[in-house]
Amino acid sequence: MVGAGIYVLTGTVAREMAGPAIVLSFILAGLVSLLAALCYAEFGTRVPKAGSAYVYTYVSIGEFWAFVIGWNIILEHMLGAASVARAWSGYVDSMLGNIVANITMEITGEMHEQLLAKYPDFLAFFVCISYAVALAAGVKATAMINSILTTVNVVVMALVVVLGFWYASPDNWSMPEQGFMPYGFGGVLAGAATCFYAFVGFDSIATSGEEAKNPSFSIPLATILSLCVVTVGYVLVSAALTLMIPYNEINPAAALPDAFGMRGITWAKYAISTGAICGMTTTLLGSLFALPRCLYAMASDGLLFSCFGKVNTKTQVPLLNLALSGICSALLALLFDLEKLVEFMSIGTLLAYTIVSASVIVLRYRPISVEETVHLAPDTPGTDEEDGGPTLPGSGAPGAPSGGIDSSSQSSTIDPSSPTSEMIEIALAGRLRPQFRWLEPVLGRCEPGVACSGAVLMFCVLSVAVCFQLENSWDELYNGTWWALGLYGFLLFCLVACVVVISAHHQNTRGLQFKVPFVPYIPALSIFCNIELMVHLSFLTWLRFFIWLSIGMLVYFLYGIHNSKEGELGTSYSMLMSTSEAIRGWGSTSTALGGGTKVTVTKIIKGRISRKTAGDRQAIVDDDDDEDS
Repeated sequence: MVGAGIYVLTGTVAREMAGPAIVLSFILAGLVSLLAALCYAEFGTRVPKAGSAYVYTYVSIGEFWAFVIGWNIILEHMLGAASVARAWSGYVDSMLGNIVANITMEITGEMHEQLLAKYPDFLAFFVCISYAVALAAGVKATAMINSILTTVNVVVMALVVVLGFWYASPDNWSMPEQGFMPYGFGGVLAGAATCFYAFVGFDSIATSGEEAKNPSFSIPLATILSLCVVTVGYVLVSAALTLMIPYNEINPAAALPDAFGMRGITWAKYAISTGAICGMTTTLLGSLFALPRCLYAMASDGLLFSCFGKVNTKTQVPLLNLALSGICSALLALLFDLEKLVEFMSIGTLLAYTIVSASVIVLRYRPISVEETVHLAPDTPGTDEEDGGPTLPGSGAPGAPSGGIDSSSQSSTIDPSSPTSEMIEIALAGRLRPQFRWLEPVLGRCEPGVACSGAVLMFCVLSVAVCFQLENSWDELYNGTWWALGLYGFLLFCLVACVVVISAHHQNTRGLQFKVPFVPYIPALSIFCNIELMVHLSFLTWLRFFIWLSIGMLVYFLYGIHNSKEGELGTSYSMLMSTSEAIRGWGSTSTALGGGTKVTVTKIIKGRISRKTAGDRQAIVDDDDDEDS
């Protein structure tokens, strides 16, 4: 996380969006990132493989939403590389006294177009191309080099904070007629939406559940600590910057070195520029390294053109993907300025994390198919008395009522940690809790999990409506206009009703190494906050995003849906859940626990939910099951 974000964002957000209140923008962005990170951590533990949000979504909730997230990841990496190249160029130009910008504008003139940058940045273009060529040749940054450059980043940040507060002037936070929040609270939210980009990188923590010794403890601890440390660092740097010079004098292209140059600290200007270039180099390499591999993964699944699924036999690098990634990133860096690139990237990231948060809720309340089977451990009590095997609790000796587990004695006959209890919890997932039976006339006809999925979708739609209304008619609400109060009251009532409907159902939490606390409340809050930040991005950002998403939908419906390999895998998650490593106990099967008694979920439901009279009880596991298995 401590990479290009601190050098790319501070000047742009402070000058154009939030002013000195950029410190509040970073705090809000850090809190929203923390909510998304917790959801991401649980999402990752559901799939026992390291990977990206694309892999998790493909395995967990299906191909279409995986394509949407993958398409946004492509956008994120491509814009990330372009924005870093543009910032890299800005810092070099700042060290050279703006010679590059002046010469370029003398030769080409200015581009008088709102959608484009002031002038074409050829230096940023050649930086992208050069790094892409370097990666094609097999150049890799070693762990030692990354550690050294990260150390340089931390030293530069410490230098900025110490010198910035030494030369600080409190008057810069209380300028006449502007004050601390010159753009209002809306500017703080817009800045937070853009600053969200600076926190991208916590997913590397969330995806390490497979390698952590105690992921239920270490992953949330590492996530919270790293986000807190990075947030404090960003707040201190942005506070030092806005206290050194007035926010309206900040240079967005190279904020930190120019600020020290204006104060006459020339040596600090060059030291900070050198450290910034080192940090941005690793970030640029990382984006250009990941982007071709994301294209390769989607092409391997048949969602993108097959030519992107080929790897060069000599370098083991997808050269076509790398060439396309480098050229597209270079063109974006050539034509667009830093502010537009950063805003555009934030909206795709926020949408991806919104889908992840919604997926956490859907998966918590989604039951497995009744046709699917679950394998119990070899020592699970069975019913094959002819083989001398043990019996299920409640089956009793010969002559006793077979298989019935009386609901009044359930808690005393079933160990909550036993596989049988796990089967019962899986069978109850997505069904109404006993205390919410009063909702049965409304939701009773819905299949298990359908009501929760519908409520999540409705919550997302209502959140968009509430956030857009807050953006467009906040004054009416603040002044107490009757129609605004009535409208917001109705929308908030519907939001709360959606959360109540979700929480009224049983969850399936068995096998999760890390669980988001207070589901569905924290994921719902994450969804709402992500949408709120997205709404505060500019109209042109939304326009560009919809154009990008429309292109993606054309690719998917004209090519991807017809060439998808999902059907070859049986289900959207069978490609990973069919391996021997899939022992987390969610989804359709737990194949690593095979070798014992096979129990169909239908029979669990019969034994636990749809009990008949005492004289007509059935065994949860029939005698023929062991013979069949």
